[in-house]
Order: sequence, then structure tokens, then C-alpha cells
Amino acid sequence: MAPVKKGILERLNAGEVVIGDGGFVIALEKRGYVKAGPWTPEATVTHPEAVRQLHREFLRAGANVMQTFTFYSSDDKLENRGQSLKYTGAQINEAACDLAKEVASEGDALVAGGVCQTPSYLSCKSETEVKAIFKKQMEVYIKKNVDFLIAEYFEHVEEAEWAVQVLKTGGKPVAASMCIGPEGDMHGVSPAECAVRLVKAGSQIIGVNCHFDPMTCVQAVKMMKAGVEKAGLKAHYMVQPLAYHTPECNCQGHIELPEFPFALEPRTLTRWDMHKYAREAYKVGIRFIGGCCGFEPYHIRAVAEELAPERGIMPPGSEKHGMWGSALEMHTKPWVRARSRREYWENLMPASGRPKCPSLSTPESWGVTKGHADLLQHKEATSTQEMGHLLEMQKKAKSSA
Repeated sequence: MAPVKKGILERLNAGEVVIGDGGFVIALEKRGYVKAGPWTPEATVTHPEAVRQLHREFLRAGANVMQTFTFYSSDDKLENRGQSLKYTGAQINEAACDLAKEVASEGDALVAGGVCQTPSYLSCKSETEVKAIFKKQMEVYIKKNVDFLIAEYFEHVEEAEWAVQVLKTGGKPVAASMCIGPEGDMHGVSPAECAVRLVKAGSQIIGVNCHFDPMTCVQAVKMMKAGVEKAGLKAHYMVQPLAYHTPECNCQGHIELPEFPFALEPRTLTRWDMHKYAREAYKVGIRFIGGCCGFEPYHIRAVAEELAPERGIMPPGSEKHGMWGSALEMHTKPWVRARSRREYWENLMPASGRPKCPSLSTPESWGVTKGHADLLQHKEATSTQEMGHLLEMQKKAKSSA
């Protein structure tokens, strides 16, 4: 009989470092299994082998949380703006749970079922209507007996609170992660206040994911932690940032960058950047450390390698990776062999190879959020009239930038 795995709270209460996985949506879009635009996860049904393989790669890289590939899998998102799928959210979510559980059983990994922000909330639907969407998703996770639940990728703390309140009824540990930076949510609620509200809603683990680079996300979680402690509350902390540098981003994060989503590659962090991120996250007291969009398995391996002394274990994938380039000692070229040391890679300032490109962009700050007419969602495809209006808005935003 297989030994019983320690749960997420048991691990965090013991001071253990928990390594999350990476960004399935972007990774699978690049591999040809997710459509950019809707970003929905029907690949769990149509191409389960692709999802399974990515889970395995993150497990081998050192992740010990397999998050179900259920991002944007609510029925209102699956039917949004002309999308027409043969599969329901329940079918997609059930398949996602099966895949994550299968791979998690191959190592010491836990399975987390996730919900995220909804088109219904952006369209000003009622609290009852939005909570019903979360409940429908949660029922699948409870049926499949995942280890814990995550409410992630929320731009508005109000919607995140609603999600946590629903997930708490499932009897599983709950984590809540917002896609915010140091400026706070889209209505200006500070990270500290967001954190306090999420803890009071019932979340035992809080933090941020997506939208910003690692160091910006760590700073936001640090602000959350200060707010929780000032309020006399307790929580564990998590961070799952982008794998892209975003120094010029405003509160909306990387989706305002003109490069989003098809030209972000020049901003990608190196594995050595990930060592710095992992160490900084650990230093500020974050113990659930993973990644979101742009994170590939080698990024997670770097996090696991940096924190190997604290965890007492190296990831299986490190058998094919010399720490700090040490395996380059076997290279045929002498100048490459000379790079087989930590000092070289830790101090390298990588060039982009793009002499005509700027180092920073100007974010397209449209300034629209929940309640704005341009964010109202519908089942019909985006019309020609709507697109014309959007192009006019784009011109105005660029001229005023």
C-alpha cells in the first residue's frame, strides 16, 4: 500500500518548501494545443497526451504540486465571443483532474484544482450568478478528490473573495492568488488589503500569480504579508509569476505590453534569473514557489536547484544538468569550458541580439475594468462594428501614451 502523502498545509506548517509547476496555457499554445485568444483548456480532452507530458516534465523538474489544467474552464468562458466547443466545462475539468492525479502519483506531488476570474464578473453579473459558476467547477474537484483548491488569476479582490467563499464549502485547504502587482487590484485595492480580505474570506494560503515578473510579484506578496501581520492574522504565502521581465508595466501587467502575447520571447528570464527569484522569495518568507505564463520545466528546475539545500533533495531532471554550468567542463571548445562556473553565469548580462529594438515598451493603458462597456462579454463573435471601435480606442491609447 502506497504511503499517505502529506497535505499542503501539513507541508507548509512544517516549514517545507513547496514547488509549484509552470505555465500550461502559454506552453501548450506554443506546442499547438491551445488557441491564443480564448486560452481555454479543452486539450485535456482532445490531446490528453500533450497535457500529461507537460505535467511529467514539471514533475521531473522538481514540482510537487500538479495543478489541474483548468484555466478558463468555466462554461461562460468556453462559450464566450464566438467560441463553440463540443465539450462542457465539467468534461474538461474531469479529464484535467485525471491527468494531474495520474502524474502526481508518479512522485511526491499533490493535486490542486483551480478556478479563475470569469467573463460573468466582468459583465457585472450578480454575486449569486458568479458563485454558481465557481460551485459548478468545485463540485468536479471534490468528486475527483483533489488535495487542495486554488482560486487564481483574479484582477478584482471582490471576485476572489467570492471564489474563496465558495471553495471553502468543499472542505479542502484553499489557496488564493491574485494577478496583481504592488499597485493593487484593478480598482486600486492595495495588496495588503487584498490579503486581509482573502484571509478573512477563508483562504489559508495567499499570494500572487501571472501579470508581472518574479521580483515584482515577490514585492507584492511581501506587501500582502505585511498587511496580514499588521491585522494580527496568519497565512502561508505563495508566488507564481511570469517568466518575462516587466519593469515598465502598470497595474494591468504584461497584457498591456504591445508584445503580448506573440512577441514576449525577448523578455524571457534565464534559468539563472530563476535562481535569484527563488532565493528572494524564500528570504521574504514565501514557501509555495512556482511559476505561471512563460515558465518552462527548466525554469522550475532552477527554482528547485536553488532551494535544494532547504528541501534536502535535488530534482530528477538535475541528472542532466550540471549546477551553474559545471557540465560544460566536458565541452569540446575551450572557451565554452571556461564558462563552467557560477561566477560566469551569475554576472552575465545577456544581449538580445536585436540592435534596432528598444529595451522597454510603452504599455497600452486603456484604463478599462469591470463595469466598462468594452469589457461586457457575450456569446456572439466580436462584430466588425466592435472591432472598428477597438481600433479607434487603440489609436487614442497610443497617441496619449
